[in-house]
Amino acid sequence: MKSDPMKSSLKSLALFCVLCASVVRAFSLDREAFTFTSYDLNVQVEPEQHRLGVRGKITLRNDSQTPQKIAVLQISSSLDWRSIKAGDKAVQFVTQPYTSDIDHTGGLSEAIVTLPQAVAPKGTIDLDIGYEGVIVLDATRLTRIGTPADAAESTDWDQISTAFSAVRGAGYVAWYPIATESASLSEGNDLFEVLGRWKTREAGSEMSLFLQSTQETTILFSGTPNGFIVTPEKGIVRVAAFSMIRPGTNVPTFVLANYGKLDIKGISSVYFLQGKDVAAAAYADILGGLDPLPGARGSRRLQVAELPDPSMAPFVSDSMLLTPVTPNPAEPERLALVYALARQGIPSPHPWINEGLAHFAQVLDMERQHGRKAALDYLNLHRALLVESEKNLPLSEGSGSNSSALINMTDEVHAQSKAMWVWWMLHDMLGDAGLSLVLFNYNALDDKETSYMPRLIAAHSKRDLGWFFDDWVYRDRGLPDFKVESAFSRKAMPNAFIVTITVDNLGTAGAEVPLMVKFAGGVVTKRLEVRAKNRATIRVEVPAAPQEIVVNDGSVPESDLTNNVFKIEASAVAK
Repeated sequence: MKSDPMKSSLKSLALFCVLCASVVRAFSLDREAFTFTSYDLNVQVEPEQHRLGVRGKITLRNDSQTPQKIAVLQISSSLDWRSIKAGDKAVQFVTQPYTSDIDHTGGLSEAIVTLPQAVAPKGTIDLDIGYEGVIVLDATRLTRIGTPADAAESTDWDQISTAFSAVRGAGYVAWYPIATESASLSEGNDLFEVLGRWKTREAGSEMSLFLQSTQETTILFSGTPNGFIVTPEKGIVRVAAFSMIRPGTNVPTFVLANYGKLDIKGISSVYFLQGKDVAAAAYADILGGLDPLPGARGSRRLQVAELPDPSMAPFVSDSMLLTPVTPNPAEPERLALVYALARQGIPSPHPWINEGLAHFAQVLDMERQHGRKAALDYLNLHRALLVESEKNLPLSEGSGSNSSALINMTDEVHAQSKAMWVWWMLHDMLGDAGLSLVLFNYNALDDKETSYMPRLIAAHSKRDLGWFFDDWVYRDRGLPDFKVESAFSRKAMPNAFIVTITVDNLGTAGAEVPLMVKFAGGVVTKRLEVRAKNRATIRVEVPAAPQEIVVNDGSVPESDLTNNVFKIEASAVAK
């Protein structure tokens, strides 16, 4: 039978119109209108098939300013949507591929869902969902921007397999539903900005997980265990229940492997693969002796789980550290443990506090192990990147905040490097005991206003550091630039000289900076507060004729370090 050309043409035209309508609608979508406030998921893992199957319920809240009739749900491009229901009734949805480096495949499977009725601003809707597929080793997002395959797979090592399964969440693998705009690794900080918005929106969310495996194996999750049972029914041999708060801040991660286990003080554990008993014991010894943030009252629970390949990059989420386990842990391995444990010590929703303190703890550990110079050398590895980043950011004008203020930033340079430096400067200003007292009294539930941390510090140290927080945390004032403007020395007595020093801060942020007066046989160090675009004077007594003055020992990040030294000629010393 011959087909009617006219009918075929009409069908093609109709299909074309549908596709065009779909494309237009996709371009006008507000993908970030809804916040995922709750996940209640039943996850079945079949390592032999590399397979993941998920059924469960999610709750969406409309955080936009207008009613929303369309919701977007995204999962990894290696997974397929099977069902979406609202109130036990199937809803209409269409799926499409969506390019985004928020997933290791470089793409997402996007469901555009037509809701039964529009959801008002701040209103919520529950959706029952089902999806499944495979998760195999895939570093496409990295290799397509030129990263060598070995290096790419050392970073994007997520996979489900018989020997070892470990899958991280948004930012690595979208194994649970998310909704973000496209993120690209080839466009500067684009991925970090998209992830940052996701983390901010999901900061108050919760996740409940019922994880099943067809393999007799240890099941770990980066959240809190809610119970563990074994059932041989229907091919499922392991079942575990978990919960997690703030799945935006703490990346939901599950691991399945045949692990041995070492417990540490009944709180933390090291999970190790066959034949790694001695190496695991070395990690347990280090972890058992760590107190990375004295005074911090958060949890000391940490699961250290071994990654099977020594080239795999370590990863931390909430109470879990995934890392290669070596027989003789070196400095990097120790610092990874310090960082992971410190993140547990201060469970703050603010990245500049949680991430910043964890990185600060690494510097503090360096100082304890190797002295102040080693700590400052470690700090200054981050200076060039911070200086370059600050050049490209708009500074806060007047008393107003801006998007580049540290409290609003979630990218790596700021949430890690700048925040780390802020805590180091606070540590220098408050001292060990003062900072420990502040950390002991910190309560994340009370941290709801920008004035909270300065008030906490003032209450326990009697120091008003509001100016410091204005310049470094709540507004982006840039960086300081110190210069010794002048120095005048006179002999006060046979074995004493008085040096009057004026320091100019040419930069746009103030700081309390170390000032070193060097003389034959020694150095005297004082601290001097110099506000932005201002100068300060100090008198320092030294036991011999001063020879050189140095402002800043590297503990304050400056935009220019070339003008920090001032030489004093012997002829310039007044008799």
